[in-house]
Amino acid sequence: MGRGLNRLSAIAVRSAAAGKHADGGGLWLHKRLDGGAQWFFRFTVHGRRREMGLGAATDVSLREAREAADRGRAVVRQSLDPIKERERERREAARTLHYLKDIALDAFESRKAELKGDGKAGRWFTPLELHVLPKLGSVPVADIDQKDIRDTLAPIWHVKAETAQKALSRLGLCLKHAAALGLDVDLQATEKARALLGQQRHKPENIPAMPWGEVPGFYASLNEGTVTHLALRLLILTGVRSGPLRFIREDQIAGDVWTIPGEAMKGRKDRTPDFRVPLTGAALAIIEQARPLARGGYLLPSQRKGVISDMTMGRFMERAGLEARPHGFRSSLRDWIAEATETPHDVAETVLGHTVGGAVERAYRRTDFLDQRRALMERWAQHVTKSNGTAHEERGDDGR
Repeated sequence: MGRGLNRLSAIAVRSAAAGKHADGGGLWLHKRLDGGAQWFFRFTVHGRRREMGLGAATDVSLREAREAADRGRAVVRQSLDPIKERERERREAARTLHYLKDIALDAFESRKAELKGDGKAGRWFTPLELHVLPKLGSVPVADIDQKDIRDTLAPIWHVKAETAQKALSRLGLCLKHAAALGLDVDLQATEKARALLGQQRHKPENIPAMPWGEVPGFYASLNEGTVTHLALRLLILTGVRSGPLRFIREDQIAGDVWTIPGEAMKGRKDRTPDFRVPLTGAALAIIEQARPLARGGYLLPSQRKGVISDMTMGRFMERAGLEARPHGFRSSLRDWIAEATETPHDVAETVLGHTVGGAVERAYRRTDFLDQRRALMERWAQHVTKSNGTAHEERGDDGR
């Protein structure tokens, strides 16, 4: 043993006073005032003096600390930095320990803040969970290549084209997340897989919509006062997407205006303004009917827990023998605006919550056309509830 090494004993470690105590060869014990103690290795490499933590004295014995210091000195003799070498070794170990399922979950956790409702609906993670992880979840992420991805997604590439695209996109984000963690992955693997999979044959189909002339008859049939009937009536009267409607809360309504948080709007980002929906007299009456059924602050709760689901409304229409689906009422409203009114394009698109114009135009336009939309939606409510008579009267005396 070299002179000056191994100055401490096990008893000295336990009884040492607060302060720093040298064992020799760069190994130190730091005893804190609260009684805790930490080992560290002090060294100089490339002209820099550095300290590397070796663990708490309660977890690392004196013998183990000396062995760690021996390894550190050996690394320094090679003109290498023990801290950087330890990090490199950890990355190498992680290569075999980080499976895709672990990376996917970690990536999901990292992205939750930018997802609607913190991703609780599961739409971000579901394509991976259903179509990728069953086959590739237990594969080390560094071993995944384009052929693995192609073989995994090929069964759904044409028959579930949109889902396959989402799964491929999410997988690409997982690979980027792995690279950010320091893992050796092929960031081009998803694009290479896309080339191997080829052009998709699937053509997206529009959601079936009810002709606007038939909407009043369907609306009249929703007369039982159940959550499903009330939800569909309110969906028709407001023209919003079913997501914000299902999560409508009492505290979002002030007078005759319902304010939908910006993050709840489809395709919207954190800085998007909230969206104001004018509530007609008919819509306010539906909300009043829903209040006794409210639970947990939500006006349209499900029978068990949470809020009414998209599936509930869709299945109701399916059981009624209708081809149309709930989302299609937005198309019914838009067609009515185009065919039965002379509403300016910007107002008509804003009714549906669509983004109108480029970024510069939007920056200078401060209005959301609330008053114009309120008048238009009152006319729509009159048509839907048949409170103004015939379709001819709907257009007004001046043909509008």
